[in-house]
Amino acid sequence: MSIPPNPPLVSVSWSTLGEWVIGIPLRIAGLILLAIVLRWVLHRVIDKVVNRAVDAPALAGKITKAADVSEVTAASSRRSQRAKAIGSLFKSVITGVLVAIFATMILDQLGINIAPIIASAGIVGLALGFGAQSLVRDYLSGIFMIIEDQYGVGDSIEVNNISGTVEAVTLRITRLRALDGTVWYIPNGEILTVGNHSQNWARAVIDVGVGYNEDLNKVQRVLREVSHDLWVDEEFKGQIIEEPEVTGVEALAADSITLRVLIKTLPLKQWAIAREMRQRIKARLDYEGIEMPFPQRVIWHREEKAAAAQEEKANA
Repeated sequence: MSIPPNPPLVSVSWSTLGEWVIGIPLRIAGLILLAIVLRWVLHRVIDKVVNRAVDAPALAGKITKAADVSEVTAASSRRSQRAKAIGSLFKSVITGVLVAIFATMILDQLGINIAPIIASAGIVGLALGFGAQSLVRDYLSGIFMIIEDQYGVGDSIEVNNISGTVEAVTLRITRLRALDGTVWYIPNGEILTVGNHSQNWARAVIDVGVGYNEDLNKVQRVLREVSHDLWVDEEFKGQIIEEPEVTGVEALAADSITLRVLIKTLPLKQWAIAREMRQRIKARLDYEGIEMPFPQRVIWHREEKAAAAQEEKANA
């Protein structure tokens, strides 16, 4: 009876050792290299798309005057900020997905059972989704705000009864600087309505009150002349988009008749132009002798009325 030879223990050990020293590290290095290459290629594609969006001409064929040039410049700046923000978001998402996928593949190469890890990741993700609903809502709202271009850095907005200038917009919060210098941090998920004073164009609304004894045709003629002078003024040539409009009588108040002037301007220029317009209207109305009335009240004193009644009775 022959005895079978012993198994080649040395060869098996060297094979296993070679697999751990050379085979597995090479496959892991290949996976890491593949992840880096994929990330670089995808980021390059996103950069090209973003650059194309930034360099694309805005409102092509509509530049006819200085106001249009300024409008195109503002629109191009907003488009550039929006494209870069969206590109940065997509880059972060791609990087996170690649890290998760290739990290799981590397663990599998190390002989670790990844099935429980994937199952645990799903459970953890579900728990985080329920436990951090407000945080998820903030991020989703921030993504849609950036994609829809609701507002951007430098815009003057009104949100949640707070007015100010946007200093920073992230996926989670919006930082707002109020007129008095207060900085407000508003979670994006808490923003229900937004009023933006900075998109496309703005309008200065100037209400002018005159006395009931004034000639309204003369007042409207004066307002049109003042508006036209502002329209042709070189200092405001590129800030006023259309020639101002005098709409006529807007209200009949107890003390005055109100007329309205509308001036279409570039974004954020409406307040400065409205102040200049009011100053010119005041000077011109004073020159024309047109009264801008102030509230008047008649006060009756009961004591005087009672004394007058007694005097009339005595005289009778």
